[in-house]
Amino acid sequence: MAAAAMASQGAGRPLALPRTITLRNGVELPAVGLGTFKAGGDEARGAVLAALRAGIRHIDTATIYKNEAPIREALAASGLPRGQVFLTSKVSPYEQGGGRARAAVEALLARLGTDYVDLVLVHWPGVARTPPDSAANAQQRAATWRDLQQLYREGRVRAIGVSNYEERHVAELMADPGAEVKPMVNQFEVHPRRPRRELRQLCKQEGIAVVAYASLGCGDLLTAPPVQAVAAAVGRSPAQVLLRWALQEGCAVIPKSVRPERLAEWTEPQLLGADWGLSGEQMAALGAMEDGHKYCWDPSGIL
Repeated sequence: MAAAAMASQGAGRPLALPRTITLRNGVELPAVGLGTFKAGGDEARGAVLAALRAGIRHIDTATIYKNEAPIREALAASGLPRGQVFLTSKVSPYEQGGGRARAAVEALLARLGTDYVDLVLVHWPGVARTPPDSAANAQQRAATWRDLQQLYREGRVRAIGVSNYEERHVAELMADPGAEVKPMVNQFEVHPRRPRRELRQLCKQEGIAVVAYASLGCGDLLTAPPVQAVAAAVGRSPAQVLLRWALQEGCAVIPKSVRPERLAEWTEPQLLGADWGLSGEQMAALGAMEDGHKYCWDPSGIL
């Protein structure tokens, strides 16, 4: 998707981007979603309801966010059928291990008030209260994966994947003979300063879709001169430019905001439409920002 989009837009003809990414099992993952990290209570309820009313159909949460109740209430208030909203959640480092991961998923289903969730991820390659260099991390994430693949077979989850997995974690899972169901998604930090091309290429080779988080650099990238220059050239906001960059790179995005006016900028027509796009030169200008900077957690030291 990214290469075709860049080629067409580099020739001066913007190309509409796909609304969904097809996972290896045929499930359609919406390319644009709403992240809910650090949003709770009325704030989370209002943001999710505003997003759904604006047409966003992917809501990303996690058990460690502790915001399933307001998300459930927003889903109910929206009046949308369950099948029209894609829900992602994650098993936390405190819930990893055989039996524990299954219990965590069953509990999150109850809190969300749904019989199934569309995508469940292993949130982190490490286990809580375990040294990063301990072999227990690999053992427990393997056991966690077996729980998830059994829930997948039972239809309690429509797709399973991982989050914050580095190259070696991905390779380990793909080579695990007990992992009969292969990961469908890897969610990790991606933005122009940290594009993670090697990891994204590995995921592509293995048939794993990439969901980018921290696309706006936790707000820091909104004022970066290259981003502002491209935004001025295309007549869009810096946030829209950063999200379009990630989408043209082939990632799904889950930006987070609790402000309705921001959410209105992040709908599918605003981000995916053929009425604008980033040229090859503009993509290159943003790509030149790469310096490896990480805004969020670093899993590289976890064995």
